[in-house]
Amino acid sequence: MQGLRALAALMVVVHHAQNEAAALAGRTGTDFVARHGLPWPAGVDIFFVISGFIIVHAAAPLYGRPGARSRFAAHRIARLVPLYWLVTGLYLALGLAAPALLSGEGGAPDVARTLASFLFWPMARPDGAVLPLYGLGWTLNYEMAFYALFALGLGFSRRGAVAWLAGALALLVLVGRLMPAPPVPLAFWSDPIVLEFALGAGLALLRAEGLRLVSPVRIALAAAGLFGLAANANLSAEPVARLLGWGLPAAFLVAAAVLGRDRPEAVRAGIGAWFLGAAERLGDASYALYLIHPFVLRAVREGLLRTGLAPLLGPWPSLVVMVALTLPAALLVHRLVERPLTRLVRRGLDPAPAVEVSKSAVTPER
Repeated sequence: MQGLRALAALMVVVHHAQNEAAALAGRTGTDFVARHGLPWPAGVDIFFVISGFIIVHAAAPLYGRPGARSRFAAHRIARLVPLYWLVTGLYLALGLAAPALLSGEGGAPDVARTLASFLFWPMARPDGAVLPLYGLGWTLNYEMAFYALFALGLGFSRRGAVAWLAGALALLVLVGRLMPAPPVPLAFWSDPIVLEFALGAGLALLRAEGLRLVSPVRIALAAAGLFGLAANANLSAEPVARLLGWGLPAAFLVAAAVLGRDRPEAVRAGIGAWFLGAAERLGDASYALYLIHPFVLRAVREGLLRTGLAPLLGPWPSLVVMVALTLPAALLVHRLVERPLTRLVRRGLDPAPAVEVSKSAVTPER
C-alpha cells in the first residue's frame, strides 16, 4: 500500500514535471515531446481508491461508538487541513507579491474565492474552471465531502457504514446527472469520480470480512490494473470514461496491494527490505509530495535556466532532475512541518487518549 501511495504521488509529479519541461524547452529553443506511457493524472484516481480503503479500515475502533463522528472529524481535519492551508497561504502570498504568478490561473482571487478555497467549497473561477485558489486543492474538495458523508455513517456497523457511503455517493452522482442545471457545488461533487471512494471502501470491507487472495491472483490484478491504465493513457475527459478507464484499473491495483496476507518476515529482513523501507517513507510523505511539488518543480526549472544548465542538459535530463529533487523536499516537509503540525492540531481538537489500533490502521491515506 505504501508503495502504491508513492507511485500515485509520483505519477502526478511526472504529469506536472512534463509541463515544466515543455515550458523549459520553449524558453531554450529545444524540442520536447511529452510521454504518456501511463495516464499520469490517474495518480489522483489511485489516491481516491486508496483513501476509500484507508478510511474504512482505520475507522475500525469507531463504528457505532459514542463520539465517533467528532473524533473522526478531528483526526481528518488535523491530517489534511494544516499543510493545505499553509501551502495555500504561501501560494496566495506569492501571487500577491508577484501577480504574474497567477496569470492563467483564473486571475487574482477575490475574498469569496479565497474563503471558498480555505473552506473546501467548490467555486467557479472567472474563467469557469471549478478550482480552488491553489489548483491542486480540487482533490481535497472531494476528500472533505467524502469524509463528511462517511462520518454520517459511523453510527452503523462497518457493513452499514460502507452500504450508506456507497448508496449516498451513487445517489449524489445520479441526482447531479439528472438535474438539468445543478448548482456548482452539486455539479462538482456529483462527478462519477466520487465512486472511486466507494470502490476503495468496498475493498476495505472485503479485507475486514477475511478475503485474502493468493499471490498469482494478486499479480494478475496488478498486471490488469497497469495494463488498463496504459491502454487508457489518452482517455477522453468524459467523467464516466474516467471512472471506467482509470478508476477501475486503480481499484485492481489497490486490491492487489491490500487483499494479501501480511508481509512475511523473510521479506521484511531480506533483499527487498531497503526498497520496502524507501517505499514506506515516500508513501508516508505522499501528501506532502502532492502539495509541495509544484513549488519545487518551478524553483528547480528556474534554477536550471538561470544557471545555464538547462540548455546543456536538455528537457528530459532536466525533467529527471526536477522530479528527483521533489523527493527529498517532500520528505523534509513531511518530517519537519507536516508531522508536527498534525500532532499539534490533533492534540487541540482531540485531547483524549487515542484508541489503540494497529499501525496499518492509522497510516494516513496520503
